[in-house]
Amino acid sequence: MIHGIDTSFLVQVELREVPGHAAARDWLDEALTKHPQPLALAPQVLTEFVHVVTDPRRFASPLSMDEALEKAQGWWEASEVKPIYPSLDSTRLGLLWLRQHRLGRKRLLDTQLAATYYAAAVTHLLTLNMSDFEIFGVFRPARNP
Repeated sequence: MIHGIDTSFLVQVELREVPGHAAARDWLDEALTKHPQPLALAPQVLTEFVHVVTDPRRFASPLSMDEALEKAQGWWEASEVKPIYPSLDSTRLGLLWLRQHRLGRKRLLDTQLAATYYAAAVTHLLTLNMSDFEIFGVFRPARNP
């Protein structure tokens, strides 16, 4: 089972000031050690990650742009990560889900990510906001390793 990474989990793992940071790091370390399987990562997660972690309105100690880009690149190039790209099918699915569930503009990015992962057969998510993905009816939260 491949776990798809959401931006919220990536932020939690990388920023000490985010509640649950230590637990997220422990989960990740244990998962990669005891159950080595690739983690799915879509490029849009990395751009949102950089946007979020460099925002001084969100964090007392935001990362610099260089620090954020270095961390993003490290994730993208990690041997434990399987890059997942948007496709023709995922784009169609995302547009269908937006219409079907009557979602507005604030749900565009999560819907695109959900469709990208689902089209790549990813059904478990590492996220702090599982409720954002429940509407699609196809994802489960990642379990403890």
